[in-house]
Amino acid sequence: MMENRSYFTETTIDRTVLWKNRRPVLARLDIELTERCNNNCIHCCINLPQDDLLAKQRELSTGEIKKLLEEAAVLGAMTVRFTGGEPLLREDIEELYVFARKLGLKVLLFTNARLITPRLAELFARIPPLERIEITVYGMKKGSYEAVSQIPGSFKAAWRGINLLFEKKVPFVVKGALLPPNKREMEEFEAWGATIPWMDKLPSYSMFFDFRYRRDSKEKNRQINAMRLSSKEGLDVLTRDRERYIKGMKEFCSKFTRPPGDILFSCGSGRGGGCVDAYGYFYPCLPFKCPDAAYDLRKGSLKDALENVFPRMREIKAENPDYLKRCAKCFLKGLCEQCPAKSWMEHGVLDKPVEYLCEIAHAQARYLGLIEENEAAWEVKNWRERISKFTEDLSESSTYK
Repeated sequence: MMENRSYFTETTIDRTVLWKNRRPVLARLDIELTERCNNNCIHCCINLPQDDLLAKQRELSTGEIKKLLEEAAVLGAMTVRFTGGEPLLREDIEELYVFARKLGLKVLLFTNARLITPRLAELFARIPPLERIEITVYGMKKGSYEAVSQIPGSFKAAWRGINLLFEKKVPFVVKGALLPPNKREMEEFEAWGATIPWMDKLPSYSMFFDFRYRRDSKEKNRQINAMRLSSKEGLDVLTRDRERYIKGMKEFCSKFTRPPGDILFSCGSGRGGGCVDAYGYFYPCLPFKCPDAAYDLRKGSLKDALENVFPRMREIKAENPDYLKRCAKCFLKGLCEQCPAKSWMEHGVLDKPVEYLCEIAHAQARYLGLIEENEAAWEVKNWRERISKFTEDLSESSTYK
């Protein structure tokens, strides 16, 4: 998109002379600086205790991360996301942040804000990250917040960090996780979120929670499963602004809704990006932690993974008969979060349908009028006509239940 103004012309970078006839190998890089966290959230899919010394000893060194950041910049990356665990637990976080910014990288920071100090807030104000910091808030009251975080004092620490960003006018946004202790606080949370100068829409929520990325705790998975919203509860949240939801779904479905066939990686995983875990392994996307997909960066490079390894991975085809019968033929693929990462978390294989995700997608499709009450989307033959009818007037929403 190009916008003409009287004093300059703004255009996307891929239309400039710099990028003419070529695209960067790497657009954005995610780095999990640590899996350790100073919270112990009841729903978390990856966290380890903050004092886990074995995990800390295995983590990439400062020098190794700097080397990755340098390579990312050379490959064309514009943004690096620092996440975790809690990335601010890293003792070298200031050094890594400044190094990334000196390379010209924007820094997107995911944090619970508990470890934001006056020094860090001053650093972010003096050397802006150029991306709004993203803070997950687990409750508007001490009781609800700490019922989720399971750490005494975490509520006070988080709000202290948030207020430091306010004071220094460091741009940030907030998001939530809908859980039994806090789900009645949505209105209060959203009203407060509307007072944040850098929030231009309602907060996003985690509510269809992932199982443990590394399949390392059956007990934790049982806890997570018990806290997941039902498809109806989730739909109620998604459609609370009905007009905006319908409009967004029309635009989304017009671009992304179609049967994926037997190719498993039908998403953008590994195309111009990926996630480096805390121990130096590179994966096609952040939640995908299948050991067979791990590329050891201590023995290779981002470039080799992106150009030689991930493309072969994206050619993998499904073999599971149930997947081939259902998911491969289902036109709700764009609406459904079924993917190799989700299948791995739930089942330990890459191509087994996740019933929970199927229920959520079908609930949305029924609401939108794309399928009938007892209809399975993979049995629909005239899906193109249905999508066309649904999207033909992006301003029309009155005919949908």
